[in-house]
Amino acid sequence: MSEQLLKLREIRKSFGENEVLKGVSLDVKAGEVVSIIGASGSGKSTFLRSINALEMPQSGFMEFEGLSFDFRPASRFFPTPSQLQSLRARVGMVFQSYNLWPHMTVLENVTHAPIRLLKLPRAQAIEEAEALLSRIGLFEKRHSYPSRLSGGQQQRVAIARALAMKPRLMLFDEVTSALDPELVHEVLVLMASLASEGMTMLLVTHEIAFARDVSSRVLFFDKGVIAEEGPPDILRHPESDRLKQFLHRILHDDVGHSFSNDQGQGAQAQ
Repeated sequence: MSEQLLKLREIRKSFGENEVLKGVSLDVKAGEVVSIIGASGSGKSTFLRSINALEMPQSGFMEFEGLSFDFRPASRFFPTPSQLQSLRARVGMVFQSYNLWPHMTVLENVTHAPIRLLKLPRAQAIEEAEALLSRIGLFEKRHSYPSRLSGGQQQRVAIARALAMKPRLMLFDEVTSALDPELVHEVLVLMASLASEGMTMLLVTHEIAFARDVSSRVLFFDKGVIAEEGPPDILRHPESDRLKQFLHRILHDDVGHSFSNDQGQGAQAQ
């Protein structure tokens, strides 16, 4: 059996009077790919960002690789700055916006954190970064600046930058939603490749075919709670009326299609 990597209990988060997360609990085993779907405002992205405390929950508990947090502010187990740094060094996150440093080359973007945070020797960091860039088909772009890359290329660099930290868990927050449709596939192929290699992943996505074909499990968020969860087949045979309505609205004509990890496309596209 796979080890339990992440444990979350009763995570709550409010913005003013708006309670966005209403006591969400989740266990994630090593190697799982968990897709999170739901309408805008359902709490899915806030939940993902709570895992590495980019959004600090007001209450709840979390365990991750020897770190134990109680998010109640008065708790003696409230995360310290050094604990948060340790957490974020082991949890990679990729956002909808690429967030690459525009004044750094591709290679500098990928090597910056390993040199600064992991204290890798520069030569080793460069060697490992170049191997990652070769893998994603962007070795020839290593000395280019982000402004010279397409959106799909920038997003693949953002993924490589996160992978350079050798994370135990990867979080993807709607990473294809800002891309032109023709660029989405190359990013999804890279993510599917990571999943096939056993990377533990949580992803917020509207790519329903991808979630159905690549995930170990799917969570449907609605009004701040997990309204339905189960194997990817729930996307073909949802039980709740709310999930049925959601799927009908967003993929009416797409539910029968499959994500295809084509060998001649995707991560190797330039």
